[in-house]
Amino acid sequence: MKTEITGRIAALRDLMRGAGINAVIIPQTDPHQSEYLADHWQVRRWLSGFTGSAGALVVTLDNALLWADSRYWLQAAAQLEGTGIGVMEEGKPEVPEITEWLCQNLKKGDTVGVDGMLFSVTATEQMQSALGACGINLRVDFDSIDRIWTDRPALPLEAIFIHDVKYAGEDAASKIAKILADASSQGAEAAFISDLAEIAWTLNIRSRDVESNPVATGYLYLSPAGSTLFTAPEKLTPEVTAELSKAGVAVRPYNEVKAALAELPADRTVLISPAQTSTAVIAILGDRARRGTSPVAMLKGCKNDVQVEGVRHAMERDGVALVKSFMEIGKAMAEGREITELDVAEILTRHRSAQPLYFDQSFDTIAGFGPHGAIVHYSATPETSVTLHPDNLLLVDSGANYLDGTTDITRTITLGKTTDEQRKDFTLVMKGHIALATAIFPAGTRGAQLDALARINLWKEGLSYLHGTGHGVGHFLNVHEGPQSIRLNENPTPLKPGMITSDEPGLYRAGKHGIRCENLVLTVPAMTTEFGDFYRFEVLTLFPFDLRLFDTSIMTDEEIEWVNNYHTTVRERLSPALNGEELAWLEEKTATLTR
Repeated sequence: MKTEITGRIAALRDLMRGAGINAVIIPQTDPHQSEYLADHWQVRRWLSGFTGSAGALVVTLDNALLWADSRYWLQAAAQLEGTGIGVMEEGKPEVPEITEWLCQNLKKGDTVGVDGMLFSVTATEQMQSALGACGINLRVDFDSIDRIWTDRPALPLEAIFIHDVKYAGEDAASKIAKILADASSQGAEAAFISDLAEIAWTLNIRSRDVESNPVATGYLYLSPAGSTLFTAPEKLTPEVTAELSKAGVAVRPYNEVKAALAELPADRTVLISPAQTSTAVIAILGDRARRGTSPVAMLKGCKNDVQVEGVRHAMERDGVALVKSFMEIGKAMAEGREITELDVAEILTRHRSAQPLYFDQSFDTIAGFGPHGAIVHYSATPETSVTLHPDNLLLVDSGANYLDGTTDITRTITLGKTTDEQRKDFTLVMKGHIALATAIFPAGTRGAQLDALARINLWKEGLSYLHGTGHGVGHFLNVHEGPQSIRLNENPTPLKPGMITSDEPGLYRAGKHGIRCENLVLTVPAMTTEFGDFYRFEVLTLFPFDLRLFDTSIMTDEEIEWVNNYHTTVRERLSPALNGEELAWLEEKTATLTR
């Protein structure tokens, strides 16, 4: 494989020389600015061999580097070894950004090439500004990968199906009306949507085009005179076509989108989100493009009552599956049977898939034993999967998509022996988890203003973690969803009622263990006073934390009470669906925590 990678990079450089390109940037995205990609768009993975879900590859005529954030530093180093591609540990103060590095390593008059379909308007303009200041040119038409990737997978053709309104809570026609009203308020007659999750939400459609993300490949043009979904027609059943027609949506082939945009009247104003729309698209629209904020993001992010109730039920079924899974893992360990990280993932999927309304996992399960738990987005393979032993911690981050909701949970458990360091680390992480879960905050509060609650106890010990504390979660959609987040980086979007967000602080000691404790929380009203409206979080996830890992000597009475109250809720909500043995297991795992 290493030899294949070096050959692919060499072939890319031949293309660069022929086009007069001195450097190329290959992002991990698609024309829809997606985080998770169909195989057709896995260009960076094919060129480098690195399988992480984020990170850009930069290739010059004599160098190749991959920028990876802290989640992937260890993984990138292992996967890129022997390929000639170096790792730039993005986020470290001494590591320059890509454009800064290019300015340092190219000369005035050199040219950087990118595929304009793979970079948003915002990203392209930032690159043009930074490179232009150094006298470096940017070309957005370097899209010749097909010439060297001769067996490139085709675009996905998975069937589209309707997400029933009994789960979605609102029909497509109603959503389209709201979107167009918002577009009008921003001075546009029409709206163009590239984001696959936004399209799926708007039209109440789902598919299997992207692994673990139930979206369909397409573009959506909305206007009062008629709307169009650009996708492969063979993906549609008569039922889907009829439902789209009821909402005033016609269908045209995916590859006709550029021509259709070019045919729009010169005076038609079309709302686009610069951060979600590719440079190539805005170039076609020209003066017709009206830049603004996505009307869909906040509508999709704030779940309606039907969706929220569906998620609560999905959490109960997910909790039952987790009880069965962790019981099976525990029995195997107790009986001395061999069980690997890959086995853990299989067990979780098997029990979840037996639950009603199950569709698919919401992301690849992360099951990291011991040192592997310190690799934030570790994913076991047949080559890396290790056997579990009763001498370290197991970190399991997993989730599922059900027709009525999406789940995402992380638990760290001990498999036997524990050390004082492990218990202290776990408890410090849980103190942050509890602080965020119990927060009460005024309307208008942003995630960055809450993030320190989850970190302060770690900071006091000189410890930290480099990933965000919380991400938005979709409803039977992508497990990572905006517009809100809880992280140190500023995000202008306030937390609003109906938003579902993760609460997942962590701590990772390279070569030893990783700890992460994650629940999903729902923003709900808390109180109204003379100082305005205040919000709090309702915890949605239902599964116990490992009582054996708490160090109560560094916990407050209120923190211990929170754990006990949460475990009581878990026991009450899950017990009706469990048999005697399962119920006994749950009662043991939710026993009262005392000093």
